[in-house]
Amino acid sequence: MTDLKAALTAALKEAMTAKDNVRRDAIRFLQSAIKQVEIDTRKELSQEDMLGIVQKELKKRKESLDELTKVGRTEEATAAQNEITIIEAFLPRQLSREEIAVLVNEAIAQTGVTSAKEMGKLMGALMPKVKGLADGKLVNDVVRELLK
Repeated sequence: MTDLKAALTAALKEAMTAKDNVRRDAIRFLQSAIKQVEIDTRKELSQEDMLGIVQKELKKRKESLDELTKVGRTEEATAAQNEITIIEAFLPRQLSREEIAVLVNEAIAQTGVTSAKEMGKLMGALMPKVKGLADGKLVNDVVRELLK
């Protein structure tokens, strides 16, 4: 992926000229989250660090979407879903459940893990391969399924 900051700035300009306020606000929020971490750590972030922040913001939106859906606040849930769609555009393509299962099986063969008690060892070998490409909760679910 190209420079994330540049991509966010270009998308912001595009959203502003199209008068797309929802997209504009979501992009500004991502930019401010990245800027805040840069200020707090007093250093410029790498692409990987910025992607981590974007993923964290995506996770927050997904959690709030679940909560809003549970309590029946459909208008706010729709807005959260729109933000999720916008944020996902700035992340690399996420692995499917099947692709994760293939990687888990490879890691099982590589580590020799046979039970859920050794899940930590398996996750240690697996997570570097899927970092940024899959949600940790989904990876955990697939691992639990395959270790039963």
